[in-house]
Amino acid sequence: MQDARAIILAAGKGTRMRSDVPKVLHPIAGRPVIAYVLDIVRSLKTFVVVGHGSQKVRAALGDGLTYVVQDRLLGTADALRRVAPLFRGFRGHVLVLCGDTPLLEKQTVRRLLAEHRRSRADATVLTAHIHDPRGYGRIVRDVSGHIIAIREQKDASPREAQITEINVGAYCFQAQKIFDVLKRVKWNARKKEFYLTDAIEVLWTRGGRVGTVLAEDASSAFGINTRADLARAERVIRTRILRKLMLAGVTIVDPATTYVETGVRIGQDTVIYPCTVVHRDVTIGTNCRIGPFARLRPGTRVGDHVEIGNFTEVSRSRVGKNTFMKHFSFLGDATLGADVNIGAGTVTANFDGRAKNRTTISDGALIGSDAVLVAPVTVGKKAVVGAGSVVTRGKNIPAGAVAFGVPARIIKK
Repeated sequence: MQDARAIILAAGKGTRMRSDVPKVLHPIAGRPVIAYVLDIVRSLKTFVVVGHGSQKVRAALGDGLTYVVQDRLLGTADALRRVAPLFRGFRGHVLVLCGDTPLLEKQTVRRLLAEHRRSRADATVLTAHIHDPRGYGRIVRDVSGHIIAIREQKDASPREAQITEINVGAYCFQAQKIFDVLKRVKWNARKKEFYLTDAIEVLWTRGGRVGTVLAEDASSAFGINTRADLARAERVIRTRILRKLMLAGVTIVDPATTYVETGVRIGQDTVIYPCTVVHRDVTIGTNCRIGPFARLRPGTRVGDHVEIGNFTEVSRSRVGKNTFMKHFSFLGDATLGADVNIGAGTVTANFDGRAKNRTTISDGALIGSDAVLVAPVTVGKKAVVGAGSVVTRGKNIPAGAVAFGVPARIIKK
């Protein structure tokens, strides 16, 4: 879309978060808040206005974006002014989004941009109707229903405060029109900043055409200002993730107690039992049984027909098909082949105080209950580790051999 560019506003302090971490970098379902907004504009040339914690934001988001620094946090209108020099000569559309609105969905923004193009308006504002509009800018309309202003909560009259149609914080503008109008936005003495929302009234008084698009899902309007907001957004995004998985053929026994982060892939006919946590960068095959009370950490790859049961944890490990680990066990930095049986209480002791080390358990091996495998160590094909054994560092077990005792002795067949 060569006729459109995106600007993401991400300079604010997020004072109510009470955190040294910039608000837009707080995680939701394994990703920063702003990452969800960037997903929406991935096809557009994107400018990110940074301010508070700018170096942290840039480090987290990486290359591929154009960063503009707002060194003095003088409000959203001022933030947009900082980008103006980079838009000289550009005659297309400017999509402006807030970096703290992770619930905004791509199809909603596409509809906003499409309507802006169709109507040829100077500005198009995304709005929503909510039951409790406190804290949000109100959409003020004339008797004909045309939008004439966005009134922030602290500046709203008693009548305006009763309005339930609110500003979501997503806009489309004609580029040259908005950068001209921003020069005329006045300082708000009460808030000590320049409001981007005031540009709508300035535009209207100068004869500009302003349109609106109503968000079908009012949750799109939800922004992050506090830790409570963060938790609420997490619930919504987690519900979306689980719904998508269920529609793809995964059984989630109890969505209310199942935590799956973004980017997880789970195969058809797999069942996820309650109180299970699956972090980002995890792949689970088909026809698996995971949980209850299981935790799969990043870097885990689980093959088909695997059972990982209650009170188990797997981290940075590969688990081959038809493998079972049903109770009270930990696999860290391990590679398991097919048809492996992991007894209750098994631990791969992967950390030696300085580095993480790998354990390899080959096809058909049987690891007895309460065994400890001190990495680095390799267990050969169809080898057996007896219950309660401790296999010390570097003491590899050949194929078909039996290891037992503390420290383990090896009997070769």
